[in-house]
Amino acid sequence: MTVVAIVAAVLVVLLAAWLRAAGTAITRIPRADALRDASDEVKGAGTVAELLDQREQITPAVGVVASALLVAGSVVGTAILARENPVGVSLLIALALGLVAFLLGDLIPRRVGRHKPERLAYRSHRILDWSVRLGGWANELLPEVENGVEEDDDQVEDDAEEHERELIDSVLEFGETIVREIMTPRPDMITIPIDGSIQQLIELSTTEGYSRLPVTSNGDVVGMVIVKDLLRMLTADGDQPEKVGEIMRPVEFVPETKLAASLLAELQESHTHQVIVVDEYGDVVGLVTIEDLLEELVGEIADETDPEEALIVAQGDGWWVDARLAVDVLCKVTGVEPPDDYEGDTVGGLILGLAERVPEEGEEFLFENLALAVKRMQGRRVSEVVVTVTEQAESV
Repeated sequence: MTVVAIVAAVLVVLLAAWLRAAGTAITRIPRADALRDASDEVKGAGTVAELLDQREQITPAVGVVASALLVAGSVVGTAILARENPVGVSLLIALALGLVAFLLGDLIPRRVGRHKPERLAYRSHRILDWSVRLGGWANELLPEVENGVEEDDDQVEDDAEEHERELIDSVLEFGETIVREIMTPRPDMITIPIDGSIQQLIELSTTEGYSRLPVTSNGDVVGMVIVKDLLRMLTADGDQPEKVGEIMRPVEFVPETKLAASLLAELQESHTHQVIVVDEYGDVVGLVTIEDLLEELVGEIADETDPEEALIVAQGDGWWVDARLAVDVLCKVTGVEPPDDYEGDTVGGLILGLAERVPEEGEEFLFENLALAVKRMQGRRVSEVVVTVTEQAESV
């Protein structure tokens, strides 16, 4: 009878170890991989994919079942081996069995589960399904957390899921985005002439906060200056540079219709941080940095020197809009569904397309159910716009 009990205790601990290893393995598998394997008819992949649909429940459920098995195995083993022994010896036996159960039933299986997790999880799909069901039922018996804490946890989960959805949408849209849609337009570029002095470069870089500046000659971009090159030269012995042209580097040009994803891959490969954008006639229309491309994927990236700048602000019964704001963002904020054939990537470009000429301050143009009033012009460029909902939209 004693031998049978010991064997049973060992088997229970081994079962807990198997479950712990499988539980570690399944949490390291992307659900997309499990779905792909399930479509390839890999045995157990379908069950694993279903379990991963509620990934947050796997670890606590498996943990409850595995812990219960370890406790049961340790108690049975201690009861058998420690009987008819002095208290001190029994205590040592209990500690030794607890340590062995922890190593063999928890610590080592966790490490095992990290190696080839797909194979282990797929082969253990039945015990995982059983333990998740049983462990989930056991967790439901625990007392509920306070409402405030539960609501905070739910809000955190909702925010995380919303962020994940936005990130996935950004990645999908990024594949179809062209450089023109994310570039800094030519009028907004901060440049320095090729015959500018080093003092001018220092003042411009300090004022604007840029470490890379395009260099121009006769209105055309002919190179780029990197402030770090200047610092290296100023700290070196010998003649110091006097003009920007002496420290200028070559600059790369890309067409405005180039795909942003393709450009990002090229910039990573060439270790380039900034390129100049040209149109079909070879004229400079803007610039793009690797930060612009990454922001298109993950959202705004700001550092300590970046001023907070809002491109759209609600005011009264409408919005103040910087003309650089993307039309898609305006439509999202105002709840307007844009037509497929609208022209212009920015609000300023949209107004130029609607006007078919250079507009004047105070002019108003209709776009779907929105009234776009030009508030300020900078030369021939639309700078600020006031957007309101028309009466026709309000009655709908």
